[in-house]
Amino acid sequence: MDTASIKRPNQNDKVMEIILEEHRKLDITRKMVVKREEYLDYVTFKSNNRTLYRETLGPLNGVKELWTEEGATPDQLDFSAFDFNEALFHDCGAFTGYYGPDQSSIISNSETDLYYTNYMGIKHRLIKKSSTLGHPLDWPIRDRDDWKEVKNFYTYCEGRIPENMAEIAEEKRKEGYVIMAGMPGGFDEIRVLLGDEQALIGPYLDPDLIHEILDTIGETASRVLDEVSKQIVIDEILVHEDMAGKSGPLWGPSQVEEFMLPYYQRCFNVVRDRGTRVFNMDSDGDCNAIIPSLIKAGINMFHPCEPESNMDIVELLKTNGHTLAVEGGIDKYTLLQGKDAIEQELERVVPFVVKHGGGVLSLDHRIPNGVHLDNYLYYLRRLQEIIARERAN
Repeated sequence: MDTASIKRPNQNDKVMEIILEEHRKLDITRKMVVKREEYLDYVTFKSNNRTLYRETLGPLNGVKELWTEEGATPDQLDFSAFDFNEALFHDCGAFTGYYGPDQSSIISNSETDLYYTNYMGIKHRLIKKSSTLGHPLDWPIRDRDDWKEVKNFYTYCEGRIPENMAEIAEEKRKEGYVIMAGMPGGFDEIRVLLGDEQALIGPYLDPDLIHEILDTIGETASRVLDEVSKQIVIDEILVHEDMAGKSGPLWGPSQVEEFMLPYYQRCFNVVRDRGTRVFNMDSDGDCNAIIPSLIKAGINMFHPCEPESNMDIVELLKTNGHTLAVEGGIDKYTLLQGKDAIEQELERVVPFVVKHGGGVLSLDHRIPNGVHLDNYLYYLRRLQEIIARERAN
């Protein structure tokens, strides 16, 4: 999801520019076609006046370079040439998670690799030819003593809510933006703090530590959201998890319900009665096994729904009726396979979503490197034509 640029207190802008340099090359221009109320009604199944579609994330490394060689115009390269039925989002700027000193620094920077520490002091390696985001090389917590040191950065304190938040949010709402807030993932933040291996075995070997971390984060996040929602209506809560691969989720239903569900409900319950309508979870991979538990926890929207990982948005919508909206769901790899594959994929997905509603159609992740401009133009044209055909019937 696209959000406003949120700056941390005492953020080292020079370091941040270097860290984000490769990522920002992938930026695309967005235009508000759908305004706030229509978006909210559509993804909560209150209306289906037109089908929403967008490019959720944009291109991967190499796509813009290939399209340049193939004669793409500047407005095609920044995507402003393309018409989407999409809403735009404004992050209210409240800090619900880590809130400590900026520990970012550049360790080394070569033509191929960037080594750096992020704002939490976690060392990363970014391989420039193949990625725009760094891979973590260490983690802040190895034992309970480490958690005692880190815990202070997750407790409530003044400054987590910007002084001019309500004024800016009201201006954005009048312009038609969807007002949103983020909160740390119940699984994802554990993985950030403990690393992949400990995030997987922690619920078995030290469940009390997992509970304590999420209790601390939940206390702070719910308190921040409580204060924010007294001043503004938060339309959507976004939770980043990335907790699954092709073979299934990294936590199963029992772990989701033991650890994530109380945390989610603690935060969601604060804002639901004050007008928040969308609780949107972001995760790649096959999450089918935990979808019922996520819905039980309060999630009512999910993306990006990768078909290659068995996340079929047609089946998700059929199975969950009007309880779960989806975004994404169109197999990105068909754009590498050619027009016949594109046509088959669109005919598989689009007609049902148009009739059912609640699906924001998009490629299921970034546009893969190697996708030719001609194939992308064909994909977008046929997407629009099939939507128009189905809505006319």
